[in-house]
Amino acid sequence: MGNCLGSPVENHNSPIVTQPSIPVDSKENSIKQSRSRDNRPGAENRGSTVAGGGRAAAEKHSPIVRKPSTPDDSKGKAIRQSKSSNHRDGDENRGSAAAGGGGAVAEAVPPSGRIITPNLKMFTYAELKSATRSFRPDTVVGEGGFGKVFKGWVDGETLAPSKPGVGMPVAVKKSNPDSWQGLQEWKAEVEFLGKFSHPNLVKLLGYCWEDKQFLLIYEYMEGGSLETHLFRKGGDPIPWDTRLNIATGAAQGLSFLHTTENQVIYRDFKASNILLDGYFNAKLSDFGLAKLGPADGDTHVTTRIIGTYGYAAPEYVATGHLYVKSDVYGFGVMLLELLTGLKVVDLNRPSGVHNLIDWAKPSLAEKRKLKKIMDPRLENQYPLKAAVQAAELVLKCLESEPKHRPPMEEVLATLQQINSIKMNPKDFKASEKYPAAHRHHHTPGNSHRYSQDRYPLHRNNGGNGGALSP
Repeated sequence: MGNCLGSPVENHNSPIVTQPSIPVDSKENSIKQSRSRDNRPGAENRGSTVAGGGRAAAEKHSPIVRKPSTPDDSKGKAIRQSKSSNHRDGDENRGSAAAGGGGAVAEAVPPSGRIITPNLKMFTYAELKSATRSFRPDTVVGEGGFGKVFKGWVDGETLAPSKPGVGMPVAVKKSNPDSWQGLQEWKAEVEFLGKFSHPNLVKLLGYCWEDKQFLLIYEYMEGGSLETHLFRKGGDPIPWDTRLNIATGAAQGLSFLHTTENQVIYRDFKASNILLDGYFNAKLSDFGLAKLGPADGDTHVTTRIIGTYGYAAPEYVATGHLYVKSDVYGFGVMLLELLTGLKVVDLNRPSGVHNLIDWAKPSLAEKRKLKKIMDPRLENQYPLKAAVQAAELVLKCLESEPKHRPPMEEVLATLQQINSIKMNPKDFKASEKYPAAHRHHHTPGNSHRYSQDRYPLHRNNGGNGGALSP
């Protein structure tokens, strides 16, 4: 699954917390918390459900997360994920079943996505311990401030734990039990990923809350993260078409969040949060920092500054004012990384090019200069016209004023148009002239060869994000 963890969290001294509630979709499509105290038998077990794959008929779900006492025995069916290389038309979505064995009708998720009634499986800690072989170190696939992500195996129909290699793989995010911020991010993930279904959002399958243990269970993304493929040493370069497809998929997911009835600001858009399936279809992961957008005519929400250094929009870093178009800035940073093959901040690069935006921005508006900063591993195998238009889009996304940035719907439409541009004879001729001896040379000191490091917004602890120091 790659690194799908959120920002480093802050430890607080023994906070008193109550068990969080699971959001339920209302007619107004708002995220609400029920105060129900229903203690009917079986109320705490909701059956095996795969997020994003339809809803169980005639089943009234209690939104309260209760500590389960026994493993879930649901016999409901789940529709397995299609392995189609086409990421559209909801072909990756699974069905769901209500507790007690009632079947559910599978519903294909349209390319535009939808808001659903949360219908997640509540796992016991014992089940997840079994699925991950007691959270063995060799099953770790990601790590960050929130905790660790383990690869586990469950039955494809009941989601009961199974032996390694049997059933379907899942990603289990296990939090730091002493982290108050980790709990807040856990709740945000359940609220947002449990509510939304879209082909370009990672599916949340279930959750676990027992004592101080709170975990999340997702579909397993075998391709890992975009960050890993784009920046790792010695890996195969990502072809131009694949890079555009990844950018387009990510734009589809972000556009969906921005255009729901209650706008959602993702707030932590970056390469490590873009996960890839076996066909390199992109899905957004890690909604721990997501926020509902402004309401009542406001242009922004004011919140604590938290995110990832380099991707965070300048107005947010300076004021704490979070706009929907603050996400557009982060998207522009990621698109620039795709063009250059360089991470946004790398202190291993020579002085003056530590920050990719500062170094590359002056070259984006001029074709001759742009060719010099394009990822050399592409070996000129891309339509120059498409690269020029992509660079123009980057500049629009990186505008200093949020109001001057395009909305994600416009960004998506532009990317789709760019993706239709094919190489012409001049492009092929330029590719033939590209000297093989210089294929791994790059202006900023061969920085592709350095390992990927993350730079938090504050310097108090490590990881890939955090709160800015005042």
